[in-house]
Amino acid sequence: MLRASHFPMPVSPALTALRLSLIPALSLSSPSNLRAFFTCSPPRGVSSHRFQTSSLPLTSFNLKQLIPPMGLSRPHVAALCSSSSNAGGAREILVQHLLVKEDDQKLLLDLQQRISSGEDLSDLAVEYSLCPSKEEGGMLGWVKRGEMVPEFEEAAFNAPLNKVVRCKTKFGWHLLQVLSEREETVLQDIQPDELHAKIQDPNFMEEAQLIDVREPEEVEKASLPGFKVLPLRQFGNWGPDVTSTFDPNKDTYVLCHHGMRSLQVSKWLLSQGFRRVYNISGGIHAYAVKVDPSVPTY
Repeated sequence: MLRASHFPMPVSPALTALRLSLIPALSLSSPSNLRAFFTCSPPRGVSSHRFQTSSLPLTSFNLKQLIPPMGLSRPHVAALCSSSSNAGGAREILVQHLLVKEDDQKLLLDLQQRISSGEDLSDLAVEYSLCPSKEEGGMLGWVKRGEMVPEFEEAAFNAPLNKVVRCKTKFGWHLLQVLSEREETVLQDIQPDELHAKIQDPNFMEEAQLIDVREPEEVEKASLPGFKVLPLRQFGNWGPDVTSTFDPNKDTYVLCHHGMRSLQVSKWLLSQGFRRVYNISGGIHAYAVKVDPSVPTY
C-alpha cells in the first residue's frame, strides 16, 4: 500500500516528466555515484515495491517528451499539469490519482467500490489509469496551487488527507488522494550583492547553511568564508547523508563557479525536503566581478 511522508521523495522518470525537473544533468565521477544519486530509501511505512528508482539521468521538465499510453494525447497531459498561475496559499500537497474515460461510468463506480472495500488507489492506477503516472502508481508528487487544471486543483486542495475523492476534468474522471501536505518550499536566486550584505551580519554566518559544490582545485583558486565544500563529483560520498549533515529547515545557500551546478544541487536539495534554498546567481565569478575584486577570477 502506497503511503508517503514529507521527505525525501524518490526520483523516477514518469514523476520527473509530470513534475518539476530536479537535476537535468550531473557531472558525476563514476556510474556508481550516478546510481547512488538516484537511490533513495522509501519513507517509513511505504512499501518498497512502489519506489524502484532509475539509474537514468533526469531530463529537463518537458511534458511533450512523454509518450502517453492508452490514447491520452501529449497536449492533454501537459494541460493537466498546467502552470498558468501561481495564485493561492503557501501549501503543497502530495497527490496520487487515476484517470478513466468520461463515458466509462461503470469502471469508475467499480473502482470506487473496490477502494471502499480496502483496495489501494495506487494498485488500481497501475492497472486501469489512462494517465502516464500509472507507472508510478498514479503519483503526481508535490504540487502547488496554479500547477494543475482548475477542477483537479479545487478537488485536491479541498480533499481531506487520505480520503479518495473524485472529480471531472476535460480529460475524464479522476479518483485522487492527498497523502500529505507541507509548507510551500522556496527556491530562489540571490544576487552577489545581496549575499555580500548578508555575509556582513554575524548572525547570518551562524544561522545560514553555506554549501560550495565546486571541486577542490577550484576552491584553491578562489573561495568565500563560511562555505562547506561538497564537490559535485564526490556526490556519492556526501549525498546520502545530506539531511543529517544539514538541517532541511534552515536557509541553505549554494555556490559554484557560474551558478549552474549550484542550481542543479539546489533543486535536488528541495527534493530531499529542504524548505528554503537559495542559488547564488552567477556563482563566485559574478561575486568577484560585481562585489569583491579581491576574490580571484579563473
